[in-house]
Amino acid sequence: MRLELTRRGDYAVRAMLALADPGIDSWLSVNRIATRMSIPERFLPRVMHDLVRTGLVEARTGRAGGYRLAQPAEAITLLDVIDAVEPADDERRCVLRGVPCGLDGQCAVHATFDQARVAHRAHLAGATLASLARPG
Repeated sequence: MRLELTRRGDYAVRAMLALADPGIDSWLSVNRIATRMSIPERFLPRVMHDLVRTGLVEARTGRAGGYRLAQPAEAITLLDVIDAVEPADDERRCVLRGVPCGLDGQCAVHATFDQARVAHRAHLAGATLASLARPG
């Protein structure tokens, strides 16, 4: 069972933490986000596009432009960020066989893994950017 993010998910979480930093009150450029969070600058615009498309981030062009959170950091959860950039979870997929469970009955561990998936998502939904970006 994998509990790790893809690179895209990793970069999205780090970029959102940069935008949620309570010490930042202006628009951040791709360059500033990339530098602050050690993200490859060439890859970041694609991640930011996904975050803008899902309504988590606002973008502004021009010299004073960049990115900022579209909602307060208290209203954005880690699950929101991950769902914006990671492939959708297939809860029907059997952890034993790799195909949808239920075609020929559910496997012996399906219900247990499904409960773990639900609990994992609930835990991520309980972590806001504000709580994660707080110093200390």
